[in-house]
Amino acid sequence: MKPPLSDIGSYRLPVEVVDPLRLGLSAVSTQTIAAIIKEVPAYAEPFAGELGLKIARAVRAALGAFLRLVSRPGADPGTPMASAVEAAYALGRGEARNGRSLDALLAAYRVGARVAWRELAAISVREGQPSATIADFAELVFAYIDELSAASVAGHADELAATGRIRQRRLQELGQALIAGEPAHVLQGLAEQAEWPPPQTLTALLLTERAARWVIDLLDPRTLQIADVVPDLPGTTVLLVPDPQGASRPTLNRLLTGHDVVIGPARPWALVKSSVDRALRVHRLCPPADGAVVDTEDHLAEVVVTADSSALEDLRARALAPLAGERGAAAAKLIETLRSWLLHHGRRDDVAAELFVHPQTVRYRMARLRELYGDRLRDPQWVLALTIALAIPSWDIPKS
Repeated sequence: MKPPLSDIGSYRLPVEVVDPLRLGLSAVSTQTIAAIIKEVPAYAEPFAGELGLKIARAVRAALGAFLRLVSRPGADPGTPMASAVEAAYALGRGEARNGRSLDALLAAYRVGARVAWRELAAISVREGQPSATIADFAELVFAYIDELSAASVAGHADELAATGRIRQRRLQELGQALIAGEPAHVLQGLAEQAEWPPPQTLTALLLTERAARWVIDLLDPRTLQIADVVPDLPGTTVLLVPDPQGASRPTLNRLLTGHDVVIGPARPWALVKSSVDRALRVHRLCPPADGAVVDTEDHLAEVVVTADSSALEDLRARALAPLAGERGAAAAKLIETLRSWLLHHGRRDDVAAELFVHPQTVRYRMARLRELYGDRLRDPQWVLALTIALAIPSWDIPKS
């Protein structure tokens, strides 16, 4: 029983059918290549250069492999087909590397199959082959092209996947180097390897991995994502977003609302480490909650005041030394009043409103503070020291 015609690894054509085809193979190849150049515009330029010679050789090799496949004896049935499939797979990978789409490749196969069959069939008709043999031959041609098309599609897809994985790894390396503060020449080299065009500035976002998955598609496609870079904040991701400054920064804030995000300052792209450091600092000072967006630009005073927590503690101890003799609750009320008095520039009613006490209570407490501090409350240097020391409550000072 004759095997299915689509099983081209098993089907054979008689020698008297194949020999005339082999003699006409060069002309058939030339016609096929000309048709591909004419009907598939994506191949017009490649065929004009050195790459065209390689593609032309591939077309001739594929047609020659087909004739060998359908005319050889029965031994070692897989070798010709395996060789042809391997070449088609390599062609698919090469097309992906050269930036051509799968559409162009499949169109070339369709055109090639049609023209090759037309020319080969014309030879068989001139040789007087019966119609049944020519029909079988047609089915074999198209089954063969289907096999090659499938192999090239697989090669194209594999190359794109491999290229994507390589580029993703290089982008990760670039992101890690940016966060580590590597020198500019190192960063420039990594950016070129990753085919990542550097923006003018980058801004660091600190958020959870889940939130990052939600928002990254809303951001500039050049955004870099680096996960698990903060040991004391597990599950936290850093996004480095190109150029969200000026008018675009409020838009970024709106996009991120609902995702518990800290936004760092915009920095020249190679210096974005300082934006990451600022975001981390503010995150520890006032971690976002309930979907809040915390902009570091709104917390500059806290960042400056708490930059050296041990120095701030020493300053507080010195500035509050006159209160050492007061009892705990009384001392706490005096410190609270002194802080408000400094921030409100001595406006008694404003201090009373903030502390929810009577203005007379403020007057009494300030009288006690003047007894303890004396002329120091009129000394600009002491007022500055007290203002800095009491700028934020002591429990909000992050520990070094």
